[in-house]
Order: sequence, then C-alpha cells, then structure tokens
Amino acid sequence: MDRCIVLVDAGYLLGAAASLLAGEPSRSRITVDHAALIQALRDRAESDTERPLLRIYWFDGAPDRVPQPEHRRLRVMPRVTVRLGALTRSDGRWAQKGVDAAMHAELTELARNRACSDIVLVTGDGDLLPGMMAAKEHGVAVHLWAVQAADGDYNQSEDLVAEADERRVLDRAWITQAVRAKELTAVCAPPPAPRPEIAAILSAPLPESALAAAAEAGVAEGERAPAGVAENGAPERVPAPKGVPTPKDLAALRAPGAQPVQHAPTTATLRWSSDKGWVDRPGVVAEPAEALSMPTLAQLTTAEQRWADREEDITAVGGDPYEVGQVFARRWISRLGDQGHLHRLSGMYPRIPHRIDGELLRYAARFGLLAHKDDQIDEHDRYAIRAGFWREFDVPAGAGEHASAE
Repeated sequence: MDRCIVLVDAGYLLGAAASLLAGEPSRSRITVDHAALIQALRDRAESDTERPLLRIYWFDGAPDRVPQPEHRRLRVMPRVTVRLGALTRSDGRWAQKGVDAAMHAELTELARNRACSDIVLVTGDGDLLPGMMAAKEHGVAVHLWAVQAADGDYNQSEDLVAEADERRVLDRAWITQAVRAKELTAVCAPPPAPRPEIAAILSAPLPESALAAAAEAGVAEGERAPAGVAENGAPERVPAPKGVPTPKDLAALRAPGAQPVQHAPTTATLRWSSDKGWVDRPGVVAEPAEALSMPTLAQLTTAEQRWADREEDITAVGGDPYEVGQVFARRWISRLGDQGHLHRLSGMYPRIPHRIDGELLRYAARFGLLAHKDDQIDEHDRYAIRAGFWREFDVPAGAGEHASAE
C-alpha cells in the first residue's frame, strides 16, 4: 500500500527534546503542544516519504497503563493511536516497561500485512533492530528519525542508524514548533503563586483542635482526661494534628455550646473534607441538614445525560485536576432544580458536603489521578479538583467575591 505510518517512542522524543531545550531529560521541564506536534509529525512524514499518512502510533508508558491527561488528548486526535506500556519506579527513577516490545510487535505486524510502503521510526532504542530488519525483508522502506542531541553525541543506537533506509534529524527549529522549555525561577526566588482559589483555601486558619488530635492519636475514650484538659484540670496545649484536618475535625468549633479551644480563632474557617467519605468520630457533630439534603450529580442525571457525560469525558476532557472539578461542578449546577442549593453551598465555602465531595473524587479517579499513589489522590491534586469545583460554582452563584475574600 502506498502510504506511510509513523511509530513514535514518546519517551525518546520528549526526553531528547527536554535534554536539548532544558539541559536534562526530564519531561517535567518542558511543555508540549500535542496538537501542533502531531501535525508537524504528519507534515514531515508525508514530505519525506512522498506518501499520504495512514496513522501515527504513539507509544508511551503510564502507571498501571492508565491513560494520563496527555494520552487522553492524543488518542481522540484524527489518525492517532495510543499504545501504553507500564511505568514503574525503581531506585527513585521512572522506567518504561513493555513499550519497546509493543513497538516491535506493531512494526513487524504492519510490515507482514503490507499495511504501508514506508514506516517512520522515531526512536533511539537498539532493541528495535530485529523489527526493523524484518520490516525491510517484507519490502517496507524504514525511515529513522533522530532528535538533535544536546551535546553533539549520538542519542540513537548506531546499529539502528546503520540499518535504516533513510535517516533524518529533527533539529531545534523543528522541535520548538511544538515544544518549549519551562522557565525556572532562581533558587533564592519564592515559588510561583498558586491559583487564587487554591491560595484562599491554603491560607485558611488552622485552629488547634483537641478533637482532631485525639482522633489522630487514636486515643480510646476514657483512657485519659478529655482532650484539652490536663489530669490536674488545667488547660493543656494540644499539638496541631498532622496533615490537613477535615471539616468533621473542626466542626465542633462551630457546634452550639462547644467549648472554645485555647488559642483557636472564634471564626475558624473549615477546610476540605476527607476523601475517605463519611467517617464517624466520637464527639464530632454531624453535618447540617441542608448539606445532607443536597442532591448528588448521580441523582440529577438521566440515563441519556449519563451517556453524553461519558462521551464528553472520553473525547473532550483532558483530565487536568482543576479541569475535572470544573466539569463536575458545571454539570451539577446546570441540572439543579432548586437553585437555593447554590446559595446554601456558597455559605459552606470552602467545605464541600461529604456526599458531593466523595462523588467528585470518585469522578476524578476515572482520569488516572489515583495512579501510582496507593489508591489515594495526591493532596495537591485534591486541592486543585476542589478549587476547580468552587471556581465554576462561584461564578453563577455570585460567590466569587466571597471565595476571594476567604
């Protein structure tokens, strides 16, 4: 068949691009415009081979082979197929497993079935040499592309270079069409400020909660005097609990008749709820009735809307934590019958009722945000998810000014 196919080892392409532009192979040092990169690969392949493109295969690693946001964006692009291998951590470094084997299998299968006349390989791994040789034996012309090396040395197997029918070098000018190095602040400079929504949440006061400290330590009821009181009856300073207290840890501060905690602000702002859902703790008051009465997104969604939501998740939602929170909130708001829920929820900022918060985090888990994190969503990602939720919520509810002032 007179058409070309491109097989891309993303680890090689983006790692070598990072070395060239940022001085080290870490992909976190670069930003990639994937749409522009795919278009550039297509244009270059059709120009070099003088054949129309059939397909671009994008091979990459992912924790537990769960598609990451960039993979979700790529796999819905025209003429792009994503193949994922495993991404494992060893000795503090991430390593791809199974990517070379998948590329080898695809290369030999395409050549055996005569699916194309020309195959472009964007890789540097010598393990693909047998596959390259097999493709040539089936009458396929093999084009090998290299990324310009940062130090002038080869970043490809010399055996691959020797066996290829044609070889091209993707130089800095070509790479920078779609890839940019991230700007780094000086070591002595403060880190860049987070989004205002996240900053407002992180700056909320953290009162010393005796109840949270007791729950954190797992102290059984009756083993010692009540938290906040020493055995001689004098006030006792309780160290702040580890991590970020949940609203239930702090709810007693606002409960009617609750005893004030020493040094705690009387108008303490409640922080995020737990991602573990409803956990009963001794001495902690329940959520208010208005929180319990709020409907979940599942309750507001019809079967037809559920299908449309899934279609949008697959084809349009990239999976960035902030974006995920926005999408969830947008759907919840648009399907509410009682708009009074918006104003009641606004008054609870930044707390999200447990039943809605748990549903939000379960929705976020669909996008691979649990990957390689021991089935827990990373704390920074949880802040971003909920900040995205509040950003969408505050706009129609008129609570944006309130959120910024917290």
